Amino acid sequence: MNPSESTNALRFLSIDAVQRANSGHPGMPMGMAEIAVALWQNLNHNPANPKWFNRDRFVLSNGHGSMLLYSLLHLSGYSISIDDIKDFRKLKSKTPGHPEYDLDNGIETTTGPLGQGIANAVGMAIAEKSLSAQFNKDDISPINHFTYAFVGDGCLMEGVSHEACSFAGTHQLGKLICFYDQNGISIDGEIDNWFTDNTVERFNSYGWQTISVDGHNIDEISKAIISAKAEPSKPTMIFCKTTIGFGSPNKSGTSGVHGSPLGDEEIKKTREALNWSYEPFEIPSHVYDFWDARIAGAEHNSNWDSIMSQYGSKYPEKHAELKRRIDGKLPNNFDSKYEDFLNDAMTNDISMATRKASQECLDFFVKELPELVGGSADLTPSNNTFSKSSTVFFNDTPDGNHINYGVREFGMSAIMNGMVLHGGIKPYGATFLVFTDYARNALRLSALMGLPNIFVYTHDSIALGEDGPTHQPIEHLVTLRATPNLYNWRPADLVETAVAWKQAVTSSESPTSLIFSRQNTSALTRNSNQLNLIQKGGYLLQEHENPDLCIIASGSEVQLALDAASHLSEDGVNANVVSMPSLDSFLEQSADYKKSVLGKNLPTLVVEMAHPDSWYKLLNKSDKVLGIETFGESAPALDLMEHFGFTIDNVVLMAKSLLDEESS
Repeated sequence: MNPSESTNALRFLSIDAVQRANSGHPGMPMGMAEIAVALWQNLNHNPANPKWFNRDRFVLSNGHGSMLLYSLLHLSGYSISIDDIKDFRKLKSKTPGHPEYDLDNGIETTTGPLGQGIANAVGMAIAEKSLSAQFNKDDISPINHFTYAFVGDGCLMEGVSHEACSFAGTHQLGKLICFYDQNGISIDGEIDNWFTDNTVERFNSYGWQTISVDGHNIDEISKAIISAKAEPSKPTMIFCKTTIGFGSPNKSGTSGVHGSPLGDEEIKKTREALNWSYEPFEIPSHVYDFWDARIAGAEHNSNWDSIMSQYGSKYPEKHAELKRRIDGKLPNNFDSKYEDFLNDAMTNDISMATRKASQECLDFFVKELPELVGGSADLTPSNNTFSKSSTVFFNDTPDGNHINYGVREFGMSAIMNGMVLHGGIKPYGATFLVFTDYARNALRLSALMGLPNIFVYTHDSIALGEDGPTHQPIEHLVTLRATPNLYNWRPADLVETAVAWKQAVTSSESPTSLIFSRQNTSALTRNSNQLNLIQKGGYLLQEHENPDLCIIASGSEVQLALDAASHLSEDGVNANVVSMPSLDSFLEQSADYKKSVLGKNLPTLVVEMAHPDSWYKLLNKSDKVLGIETFGESAPALDLMEHFGFTIDNVVLMAKSLLDEESS
């Protein structure tokens, strides 16, 4: 077969699909076709079993070139048909505009927001290194694969690429190999006007191996891959000089081919220039034969099955643990141990910050769940993420289970996504709640993909004090609660914190954010029925037979609500108190349950040191929220709480005003 036919098949599937959709990015697939041929002929994967655990991972970080990935998957034997290619960018198709996580069809992660794909790849490489250190033996290595990523100019302009790639070099991720499509063109045109970094020296400074090749020379690229795989202690960036839109007589090398169809006339000329005589979506059988990876993939998979069988015979306990981790199952005795831990927590009457309560929970969860790999964005002593069972993950201790991410909130969150996507690892990562602003898009992608990540956010309100408005979160809870498929827990004490952590570690299709206080909170008294209701997100903590109103609070404000209710009772006012650690979970409960908690048309006051907007979906027009609609101030915590009205007297005053308005 003419070698150019293998590359041109990729080009023209991409060209024709974009033209048919009248939307898309043909230039990158046309320019990276030779790189794709070189890599995918070296890729260990099995189209018949896309979830094979020891497969090489492939990430298309420059996800706008999605048709390249769909073409590769189609040609190599995955369940993406030629009709799926024709349905590019149609509603509910297997081939959306940017790759969306769909492991059944070979798509490892959702990409499109540039830079996050390469950060995901770093996370996958960390997971491989961690699992290798924990499970591989001198004579048998069940975990042994590479992570590959395609990246573009935009990926390397985005700051998250610096966070992730710097981290990858420090941690000597030798099984991470990336290909930079160095075509010098983005949407606005030639990038020389806004991106003049010496990227080779940039990656040298990170501690990467750097190799420069002609991106249209398959032999050069293949040799570079061999060199990359031979370097065990450095990730590799292969700099591939390419022409965007390669083959287009009038548009190659220009921004005109970046994000728009070529047009019928230019496609005709491109077919002539590249000697591609086939009709749109027509691929000759010998080209399919060249690309078909099913036989080789089945052999790779079978060889690994044999390795696992040997591993099971020689190291049965390790084998059982690895299989449990791969399957995402909890240990057999986990639930009973958790119940014992929770019962012990019920007897704890010590006042503590919920960030400290979280650490006590981690002392239990990390010990019982070795798949938990924690970390913090340079705030470990403040976030309290280091448990009694934690050890540092670093080059001489790759089996460690706590990662110091440095000041990299965005990078940490995107890396965590990659770790979850790899499998066998359940990460948790922490920063201050206010810094979710930095990490927001990775958090959003975690929810969009349905990844059971655990995001730990401490210093949850103005009560952090003198650091002032730059560090005091106001609108952040509203933003988190507005995110689909994200469950946010703001517990009031150790017991609610334990339940929140249990919900997080057992989640399978949704990320969880755990939001903790800096200041101490009181241990609350509750009965066994109330204990069982915490998981529903909200429950009656104090109930009257004939209540006059309802006070709802979350986190540290629950004790304030109880204190205010006590003062109200002295004035003959009966106030039910609801603890609402997870508004998201509560809103999913049945109408009957919600009514049993909130009461029927009871005047309601919500008390929470945050912007009030997320509560109005629960409330009637006459109900009130004691929240904050300005930024914070710099002062001691008690002064701030008084300044913003979070005092017993003010809560009592607002509660009585509800009753006064109702009676008027």
